[in-house]
Amino acid sequence: MKITVVGSGYVGLVTGACLAEVGNDVLCLDLDPRKIATLREGGIPIYEPGLEDMVRRNAAAARLRFTTSVEEAVEHGTIQFIAVGTPPGEDGSADLQYVVAAARNIGRYMDGYKLVVDKSTVPVGTADRVRAAIAEELTARGLKLHFDMVSNPEFLKEGAAIEDFMRPDRIVIGADSEQARDTMRQLYRPFQRNHERLIVMDVRSAELTKYAANAMLATRISFMNELANLAELLDADIEQVRQGIGADPRIGYHFLYPGVGYGGSCFPKDVSALRRTAAEHGMEMQLLGAVEQVNALQKQRLVNKVERHFGADLCGRHFALWGLAFKPNTDDMREAPSLDIIDGLLARGATVTAYDPVAIHEAKKLLGERIRYAANPMAALDGADALLIATEWKEFRSPDFEAIRAKLRQPLIFDGRNLYEPAAMRELGFDYEAIGRR
Repeated sequence: MKITVVGSGYVGLVTGACLAEVGNDVLCLDLDPRKIATLREGGIPIYEPGLEDMVRRNAAAARLRFTTSVEEAVEHGTIQFIAVGTPPGEDGSADLQYVVAAARNIGRYMDGYKLVVDKSTVPVGTADRVRAAIAEELTARGLKLHFDMVSNPEFLKEGAAIEDFMRPDRIVIGADSEQARDTMRQLYRPFQRNHERLIVMDVRSAELTKYAANAMLATRISFMNELANLAELLDADIEQVRQGIGADPRIGYHFLYPGVGYGGSCFPKDVSALRRTAAEHGMEMQLLGAVEQVNALQKQRLVNKVERHFGADLCGRHFALWGLAFKPNTDDMREAPSLDIIDGLLARGATVTAYDPVAIHEAKKLLGERIRYAANPMAALDGADALLIATEWKEFRSPDFEAIRAKLRQPLIFDGRNLYEPAAMRELGFDYEAIGRR
């Protein structure tokens, strides 16, 4: 199939590369000439395990190409994926200007049937706006051309996006015409050879499904964080509680790990956008309001623990921070809890040295010289009064604890990801504070 992907960011690049991997002819459009130049030279503008090799392999096979030409992109693909950003506006709603602009470009240059697929995370009713924008451009050109609209939300986890796309647990298709449904079934047939994974529904339900999924996961995280905080007050152990409730198949173990709050490009903006959508229809989503409040407080949890230990004035104190990205296997710093932790420590007069395997370059864009950066985990510990852990990178799971003790001014660890067993840490001589652990 001839496919155009509008937007070569995280979702667009993964989508384009994976569709090319199974033999499609894919052209990725982006209006940023530097990004397209990087892609044409074999690099990628984001960090995602396995993606760079896949992009290079398919580009070398001429199945994956990149352009800044809107006209060329519209002409190329019978299927036009819209995968542009939908950043949050000041009121929490999703900013659809890039989605609508992409739709208008399709209407300006299309000269035959197009299947337009919303891959971006968008509020319910966006397909109607896209359809109207294309129709307006066609009318301005004096043309009547047939096109179909599809909502095909992405369910990609950063750090595991290739696996999620190539071996999906479900593929949601929202379509109102049989031709569109048949085309999407054909497109995704290579990704569901073992059994049917396609869930076909109407367009509006598909748009809501994406927000509902992320809101549910965010709710589980905030629930466990609040329960962990209660466990500390009751002298209970949240890890034992997690195992006890996770064994119930109606609950399960996924997203039951307490920590320092959720971040990233999806959960914060999608929960906010869903609440905004409800408000526009006269409904207040009280549960999601509480989810956001709990998450905001949880991002300060480690700082509060530090304050209880050292006092409110941290002048003269220096801390090591392991982990900057909002989760492992990504360099994404958007809404990362580490930013709140750093702000909290600096506001109290402390200094910070941070280490992250891949996100330091992104952190420098946001933090500049406000903190220091280390080349490896142990170097971050030099002269530190304590170690704080904000991201559960694998390389942090089994460190040399003797070396850590030797580096720190005192054997003190504030673990925001519950990487270690409290009893074992006590035996090693550490004062160890985690989230909800006895």
